[in-house]
Amino acid sequence: MASQDWLEKDFYAILGVDKDASASDIKKAYRKLARKYHPDANPGDEAAEQRFKEITEANTVLSDPEQRQQYDQLRAMGTGARFTGAGPGSQQGGFEDIFSGLFGQAGGRQGGFSDIFGGFGGGGQGFQYQQPPTKGANIKGSVTISFADSVRGTTTHVSTSYGAANEVRIPAGVKDGQTVRVKGKGQQGTGGRGDLMVKVSVASHPVFERDGNNIRLQVPVSFDEAVLGTTIEIPTLDSTVKIGVPAGSSSGRVLRLRGRGIKTSKATGDLLVELVIEVPDELSDEARAAVEAYQTATQDFDPRAELAQKARL
Repeated sequence: MASQDWLEKDFYAILGVDKDASASDIKKAYRKLARKYHPDANPGDEAAEQRFKEITEANTVLSDPEQRQQYDQLRAMGTGARFTGAGPGSQQGGFEDIFSGLFGQAGGRQGGFSDIFGGFGGGGQGFQYQQPPTKGANIKGSVTISFADSVRGTTTHVSTSYGAANEVRIPAGVKDGQTVRVKGKGQQGTGGRGDLMVKVSVASHPVFERDGNNIRLQVPVSFDEAVLGTTIEIPTLDSTVKIGVPAGSSSGRVLRLRGRGIKTSKATGDLLVELVIEVPDELSDEARAAVEAYQTATQDFDPRAELAQKARL
């Protein structure tokens, strides 16, 4: 933005704040107006889009302490004046006429304001300060999705503090608490729009639990299945499979099914099956007799034989 534009535009009036407004007041005013005139909230409304651009330009300058100071100084010294090129043979330019008193000059071309800013351009043109284009600020949003959607990926709508709903593609394998960046869905700036930053929360699952890119699953097995070994059917993320339980398996043993975990663009995890031995609450006389016979047959087996030794410090 050229300094001439700064003289012609009243950024305080555009945001509806006083010239001595605090940074907080400017921020609040901008957010209120941005919500009202944001293009996403006014599709196809060119007037609203132009108003949003003006609001964004004003906020870009006034929210930056250094730019705001420059703007206030230029407006205070040059209100009502225009910067013009020097005429043929003239020793004075319009810019020098405005600021000559500030630097103690009678209007000559020696020294003065032009020296501070590196002089004038070729051909005697007046000074212009060109503000580099700036990208608009990012907008934050949040969404909660199911465990299944986090595994497969999904498309959902995300609302932001500006009131606009955005359709967002959530990639497969997204983690709880991860932030997904949607380019070009943020605030409008002179150098383009910022991004929408979506924080994703993943709801818990009654059976599956994520561990990195692996999935953990606790599977109940009976006492006899663990002792004698068997084949059981278990659920996976997308189907069911049969898996062998080795004879003599203890509760807590983990069986690994490779490639059955979370799939991302970089890696694929495994399904970790943890065996949990379940025993009945009540036994029939026949079952109790069988267990007692087993107890007698395995009386030399002590599952805690090394516990005390391992516990010594």
